Amino acid sequence: MRNWIFAWLAAPLAAAASNVIFIHPDGAGISHWQAARFYWAGPDADLNWDRIPEVAVYRGHMSDSLSASSNGGGTTHAYGIKVPIAAFGTDGKTDARPMSAGGWEGSIMHEAMRSGVRTGLVNSGSIVEPGTACFVASVEKRQDSAEIAKQVVESGVDVILGGGEEWLLPEGVEGRFGKGKRGDGLNLVEKAAGLGYKIVYTREELWALPDDTKKVLGIFAAEDTFNDIPEREMRETKTPAYAPGAPTISEMVAAALRFLSPGPFLLVAEEEGNDNFGNLNNAGGALEALKRADDAYGTALDFVEKHPDTLLVTAADSSAGAMDVWGFPRGDAKAVLAVAAGKDLNGAPFSLAPDGGPFFSKPDRNGNELPFVVTWGTVNDTSGGILVRAAGRHSEKVRGSFDNTKIYELMRSALFGDSGGGRD
Repeated sequence: MRNWIFAWLAAPLAAAASNVIFIHPDGAGISHWQAARFYWAGPDADLNWDRIPEVAVYRGHMSDSLSASSNGGGTTHAYGIKVPIAAFGTDGKTDARPMSAGGWEGSIMHEAMRSGVRTGLVNSGSIVEPGTACFVASVEKRQDSAEIAKQVVESGVDVILGGGEEWLLPEGVEGRFGKGKRGDGLNLVEKAAGLGYKIVYTREELWALPDDTKKVLGIFAAEDTFNDIPEREMRETKTPAYAPGAPTISEMVAAALRFLSPGPFLLVAEEEGNDNFGNLNNAGGALEALKRADDAYGTALDFVEKHPDTLLVTAADSSAGAMDVWGFPRGDAKAVLAVAAGKDLNGAPFSLAPDGGPFFSKPDRNGNELPFVVTWGTVNDTSGGILVRAAGRHSEKVRGSFDNTKIYELMRSALFGDSGGGRD
């Protein structure tokens, strides 16, 4: 009886709800995007990131730390509350779901599902990555990967795309990309199939699914779809930044939009490579990851243009590695010596192009390709300049200083307006 009453109450909300796309470019601060613009478009050109019209300064502190963690930031985005840096879909005190800013126990994605809104989680990293997993999983420790994967698969989310096969299979069981690591004997791939998910492993299998596919689990790597190794190792082994057979984050977002349309839906997507490569001070990998994140913005912006009742919102929660750019004129003798040394006078390391020299921008308005090196301040996540950007429904609310808790508020207002979402 209770389920029938809930479905009856929730149906009008689902009918009134709109679409929300939240793209999380993990670890990408303003300086990351500056570097990406120089390298991929040129100093006088625009990335898709630049085309997102509304802008605010992100304020991302945690309840116990001025800098955020991926899991703490992901929890705040999902629940709209300040939490400790160690929280993973919790209040940081227990392993239970916290009370959201909306006044009930559960995240914005739980509320969306209870209100009949279709949902999707997309990640270029593992299924256990907190930027997406915090929206449906609650665990005591971020290291509880087996339990996180179980909660994601059993969450009821309609479209789940990413890596992480290792946490979907029992220990020793051979999968498409390697052996499983689960110690409980549970085969989550079989479990997902029993729950009605279509299972795909490649870009081609993903695109071959019909548009009206209702539930999809895409598994595209043992761990991540990228190879997050140090710069020197990547050059010496000629390892590509990303696995060639895996779909890009843009392709996964496009597929998710195809399956979730016409909506209403809530799609949370994360490009994780920016963060991992940034923490390794690997500029080549970070620049590739940023390009992929920017392509996903292009896909989302195209969708918003065709469906203006959709909100697109994007923000990182930290700046990975405190990445920045030092540019200088061609032939600058001081710069040549510094580049050859591979570090600044204060010891800050430089990332150089594969040929051992500086990177060069795409041409500026005068046709000049200008040299630069990428500088690094740390291997940690910092509180460096981060922006919130938005387009479409309710995007005009993004302005001034924008606390990390407001990401939840913005998504909820776009999804449900003033009516609120599902209630127990």
